[in-house]
Amino acid sequence: MVWADTDAGTVTVTVTDKTALLADLGRRFEAREGFTVATINLDHVVKLRRDRTFREAYAAHSHITADGNPIVWLSRLAGQGKVALVPGSEAIEPVARLAAEKGVPVAFFGATDASLEAAAEAMREKLPGIDIRLTLAPPMGFDPAGPVADDAIAELRASGARLVFLALGAPKQEIFAIRAAQALPEAGFLSIGAGLDFMSGAQTRAPEWVRAIAAEWVWRMLSDPRRLAGRYMACIAAMPGLTLRALGARRRTGT
Repeated sequence: MVWADTDAGTVTVTVTDKTALLADLGRRFEAREGFTVATINLDHVVKLRRDRTFREAYAAHSHITADGNPIVWLSRLAGQGKVALVPGSEAIEPVARLAAEKGVPVAFFGATDASLEAAAEAMREKLPGIDIRLTLAPPMGFDPAGPVADDAIAELRASGARLVFLALGAPKQEIFAIRAAQALPEAGFLSIGAGLDFMSGAQTRAPEWVRAIAAEWVWRMLSDPRRLAGRYMACIAAMPGLTLRALGARRRTGT
């Protein structure tokens, strides 16, 4: 439907907006049909170029949303239709609300024990009817393809959760999502990065006015420059080539 290009091929953004996402997830909850939701941003595009396993995991996802204004802009520049911003952190509450309405049990996987407990408490305050069955923080160095991942899948199965919020960071959460979805075909997996830390207060999200001017990346970089400066510089460096690819795609389609 819409477009985000990498040197290794294209990644199709399959969700136009939050309304479309919620409608399809609601249908899948009722049908006990699993799903995997990834939220692509420029950092993911850079990593997709380098990591074949990450590319294969992305290709297997049932839903991909645009998590970042550059992805929205590139999609429109390529003439592939309109797409709205659907960040993973902003999808948490509406998807959780939908799960509560449908009686779908929930699990949190990722982050830290303290952050998960605080996030679960915050969600229960907002959504008193939500059924949070499990909060599970993986050990340091968690391998989404290793035996500890098998143990996590077993715990998720035993909990009965059918919606799992994954806060492992990319590419671990997307790789784990596909592996877990194969083992738990009735469960849905939503990769949300730092979303649970925002909910718990372990991290502070940019103010709304900063997000409104598409400068949240600046806010995040300044909040943790040692960890994030290199990542965002790589994203900025990728933009000229991605822009040229988008213009080329537009010319080829004649839109």
